[in-house]
Amino acid sequence: MASFAGLDTQVLGISVDSVPCLTAWAKDLGGITYPLLSDFWPHGAVAQQFGVLRQEGYTERAIFILDKQGVIRYVDVHDIAAQPDNDELRRAIREIDPAVRHRPEPPAPEPAALPHGGIVMYCTKWCPDCKDARAWLARHQLPYTEVDITTTPGAAQQVQRWAGGNRTTPTFDIDGTIVVDFDLPRLRQVLKISD
Repeated sequence: MASFAGLDTQVLGISVDSVPCLTAWAKDLGGITYPLLSDFWPHGAVAQQFGVLRQEGYTERAIFILDKQGVIRYVDVHDIAAQPDNDELRRAIREIDPAVRHRPEPPAPEPAALPHGGIVMYCTKWCPDCKDARAWLARHQLPYTEVDITTTPGAAQQVQRWAGGNRTTPTFDIDGTIVVDFDLPRLRQVLKISD
């Protein structure tokens, strides 16, 4: 968040969910450091104006960058399970606003050594496949180490290297064997599980 604030940017999250639902979601993620707005009633009115409300009543996962005059200057609509690339967003902000174009990036946190050995699952708290993977590992009583790629320095970059440039979650490091995504046949094979 500091890197966005340093670019004179206000980050907002908006969802068609109700305020209690957004509050529970933020709490589940361990807290959100930016405002979350509810587009619940009239249901999805803002999302509809931005062209991202689906007929089913939920929205696309989308990012809009508005300039200081309120003009939409950047749009990214992507898969619901995909994590947006913050470096790309910062580049777009710099292109849009000449006043921040040459400001230096804040120093990156020193990456800690990432865990290895046994089952290490790289994930996010919000990813549906990560939730399914946690349940599957628990059902098979398999101990694992969880690494949140949104809060662990260097973790997202490691996943991108393994997943061909994507931030695919979950991604597993099982004693050095990498399994990208919640690929049950491959996980069963690597872990020698038949179910």
